[in-house]
Amino acid sequence: MAKKALITGITGQDGSYLAEFLLEKGYEVIGMVRRTSTVNFDRIRHIQDRLTLVQGDLLDQASVIDILAEHRPDEVYNLAAQSFVPTSWKQPVLTGEFTALGVTRVLDAIRVVYGPGRTARFYQASSSEMFGKVREVPQNEHTPFYPRSPYGVAKVYGHWITVNYRESYDMFACSGILFNHESPRRGFEFVTRKVTHEVARIKLGLSRELALGNLEAQRDWGYAGDYVQAMWLMLQQNQPDDYVVATGETHSVRELCQVAFEHVGLDYRDFVRVDARFLRPAEVDQLVGDAAKARSVLGWRPNVSFAELIRMMVDADLELLRQEKS
Repeated sequence: MAKKALITGITGQDGSYLAEFLLEKGYEVIGMVRRTSTVNFDRIRHIQDRLTLVQGDLLDQASVIDILAEHRPDEVYNLAAQSFVPTSWKQPVLTGEFTALGVTRVLDAIRVVYGPGRTARFYQASSSEMFGKVREVPQNEHTPFYPRSPYGVAKVYGHWITVNYRESYDMFACSGILFNHESPRRGFEFVTRKVTHEVARIKLGLSRELALGNLEAQRDWGYAGDYVQAMWLMLQQNQPDDYVVATGETHSVRELCQVAFEHVGLDYRDFVRVDARFLRPAEVDQLVGDAAKARSVLGWRPNVSFAELIRMMVDADLELLRQEKS
C-alpha cells in the first residue's frame, strides 16, 4: 500500500513543493488547512485533485487528533506556522501559539493517537532564525541558539520540544534547521519576493522605486524545491536526528538587488532606497549554514544556485504581471 503523509501548512510555499514531491514518490498526501473565509489554494491548485484536504488548526489539538485517528499517516510534516518575522513583533503571542505551542499539540496528538510502538514519523520545520545573533560562522547543528525575534524564540521552543518528545517517548521526530529558501511561490511580504516582484513591475513601467530596510543583511538563500527533498530524506533514515539544510553561501540584500535588476538590464542603484520603516528592532546581520551533516548522512545537496534562483523568480514575476495585464 502507498505510504500516507500529513502536511500541515500545505497551502504555503514549502507545503506545495513537498506535496508535489511526495505525490511523485507515490504517497497519498493529506493536507491540513485552517477553516477561514478566504483559504488560498493558489500554490496547490494544479495538484488539488490529487490531495485529500482536511480542516484542522494548530490552536485546536482535538482537530489534529481527529485527523490522525482517521487517516493514520506514516509521516507527519509540520510546516504550519506564523512564519513572517516582522509580524512576530506585532503579534508575539499569536506567533508563540502557532509556532511554538502548535508543535507541542501535534507531537502530543501523535503520542495520544499512536501510543507506544509503531508511530508516525514526525518532521518539524525549524529555522536558521534560531541562531539570530550568531555565536559562530558558519552555523551547524551544535551552534548555540540566540534568537533575535519572537519568531526565532518560538522556533527554538518548537525545536527543543521536538527533541524532548523524541527522547521522552522514543518518537521518530526530526528537526530540519532550514536556512532561507525561496521560490516563485514565496509570499510577497518576504524580501526576496518583494525584490523580484518590484523589479518586474519597474521593468514593465508599473513602478519607479523599491524601498527596503538593511541592504547589508546577509543570508544563506536556497531554492525551496531543493529543500523539501531534505525533509523527506530525514524521515527515511534508520534513526531520527536534526540537520542543518543550507547552501553554505552568503549573499547580502544589496547583492540580491544587483542580480535581480541586472537580469532585466537595469542598475539597482537607480531604483532602490532605504526606508527606516523596514529595519528590524533587533537585526540579524549574517546567517550562513554548514550542511556537512546533511551531505554526508542524507546525501543531500542543493541543485539551484543563488543567481539561478533570483533569475527564476524575476522571470516568474514578469510572466505573472504580463498575464494580469492581458
